[in-house]
Amino acid sequence: MEFDRLTTEMRRLALQAGEKIMEIYGADDFDVRAKSDDSPVTAADEAADALISAGLRQAFPDVALVTEEQSSTHAMAAKTFLIVDPLDGTKEFVQRRGDFTVNIAYVEDGVPLRGVVYAPAKGRLFYTTADGRSVEEKGPFGDQPGETSPIGVNPVPDNRGLMVVASKSHRDAATDNYIARYGVRDMTSAGSSLKFCLVATGEADLYPRLGRTMEWDTAAGDAVLRGAGGLVIRFDDHTPLAYGKPGFENPFFIAFAPGVLLVKE
Repeated sequence: MEFDRLTTEMRRLALQAGEKIMEIYGADDFDVRAKSDDSPVTAADEAADALISAGLRQAFPDVALVTEEQSSTHAMAAKTFLIVDPLDGTKEFVQRRGDFTVNIAYVEDGVPLRGVVYAPAKGRLFYTTADGRSVEEKGPFGDQPGETSPIGVNPVPDNRGLMVVASKSHRDAATDNYIARYGVRDMTSAGSSLKFCLVATGEADLYPRLGRTMEWDTAAGDAVLRGAGGLVIRFDDHTPLAYGKPGFENPFFIAFAPGVLLVKE
């Protein structure tokens, strides 16, 4: 893979998709429909998906593509693939809370090596550079990359007082019970893949997810977090979270800065 070109294309398509999404977000009203799994979908999801899919297929025609909004792509089996959630956090979008993202990632041998997470309503753009390190770009965003700052996890988290981030729309008692086993200084909530990015920047130390997610929900944020020195592991056996699983469904997982002393089961 030409990682320079990959970074350029993923960044460009994420920004263009974000612009489309914000056009619809700014409208007085928009339709919300339910998919077969009862999750919501809007015209913004579909417009962003069409734009990103067309761009990736043109730029990388020989790389398999998996995207949330195209069920025909969910049956593929490949070691190397691109994976897209064109609008992660549709519930946040519908409720106009702003915590939604565009996610694009590249997976090789089960590992999300590169990714971009763009939160258009927040004006935050995170991505991995060609060499695999993660940065946050400062807006306003144009055709050419602007000022970027390297990001990294909190190198010395205080295990007596961790900053924890949890889901805004999918919080449950199991998650709260797990968090209660740590020394927690404060908690914040965020929607979509922004939770990974908050750990990646050191704004949070720990993000446990004891709920259903799909690989397109997590791959881009996972790549950004890994590029910032963080880890994402399975909740059950603490092995690295792998990608390309049958059905693309994730087990429960924990995303964290390596200095966090994880509670043993």
